[in-house]
Amino acid sequence: MVIEQYTIATTPRYNFPNPTMDSTLPQRFIEQSIISLKQVQNRAFQLNQQIIQQNDTSEMQTHGLSLNPRPIPLSPKRQATTIAACDTSTIKIGETSTGVLVAIRGANVWRQNKSYRYIRLGPFIFHITVESKSEVYNALERSCFGTSNDGNHQNISIWQMPMRIAGLLERWLQSMLASMVSNGLILFDGSLTAGAGGVSTKALKQILVRASENNNIVLAFSKMTNLRADGHIITDVPFGLRPPCLLETMGLKPKPPITLLGDVFVAKLTCEDYAFRLDISKDLSLEQKIEAVEKLLGNDVISQSYPETLRLAHILCTFTANEVLAMQHFAVRKYGLKLVNRPDMHKLLFGPFGRGEICS
Repeated sequence: MVIEQYTIATTPRYNFPNPTMDSTLPQRFIEQSIISLKQVQNRAFQLNQQIIQQNDTSEMQTHGLSLNPRPIPLSPKRQATTIAACDTSTIKIGETSTGVLVAIRGANVWRQNKSYRYIRLGPFIFHITVESKSEVYNALERSCFGTSNDGNHQNISIWQMPMRIAGLLERWLQSMLASMVSNGLILFDGSLTAGAGGVSTKALKQILVRASENNNIVLAFSKMTNLRADGHIITDVPFGLRPPCLLETMGLKPKPPITLLGDVFVAKLTCEDYAFRLDISKDLSLEQKIEAVEKLLGNDVISQSYPETLRLAHILCTFTANEVLAMQHFAVRKYGLKLVNRPDMHKLLFGPFGRGEICS
């Protein structure tokens, strides 16, 4: 676990509302990491570097979805407001004969008094097998939420499990922000949709309630969406509109078990041709939702319609090539894994036409 201060900060110490952080889940991540790596000690290990995409699989049926044709104009509000964000990432660093070796990392970033700070957790390295995947996930889920859905993960492949584990870490980071920040804006990566893709409706509701109790407003930015209105992706519609502005969606009705815990907008915040799906907590009036986005415009750097605090959270949890090499070297030295070089069968059979391995 690594905790450090972002180098561009202009003040000598953190100025976070509540610096006391519950370390139960990070400690549990470390314990499960060590347990899983010990089980693969002295086995053959094939190096492999591959980002595992955390796609939002909880999109809804969009029959009847439409956009209010009248855009909502926005004006930046300079009232001092803390902006906080979190994100996680996971990457495959190798394979064994029984499973996959992955690394997971998360970051919380906040902007206050025109300075950025961050806390970064990880990397946590796990060896995930068909036999151990549920045990690892359930142990971490119990540490995070006090309960687990034992037995509900048998049908999840070992390729999907790293994303589920990273999702647990992300929910915990979101919960920490909801508890530690007050009178601020909390930015999530993704949507406020639950009930699919490993996102627990109960857990997300608890996070939103905790945020509301501390007078925080949650804004969730989705980099990609499949939601369509009149046959068009909703983020394609605002082109030509004068920014900054919002478009309100209407008629969006998810089917069980999917639950929508926020109201969905399309946000075009800068002059560039970029727009994003933006989910905002449901328990607010339209005026409060608009004011929250205006406070974001007045307190954070917005580029390509995307807030810098959330961009930094993504950058800080993403793995570099050098970090992957270091983790591979650590696994070999610490746990005696034996390197093997299995051929890439696509390149071996098809030469320059081999497409390589694709992670799904």
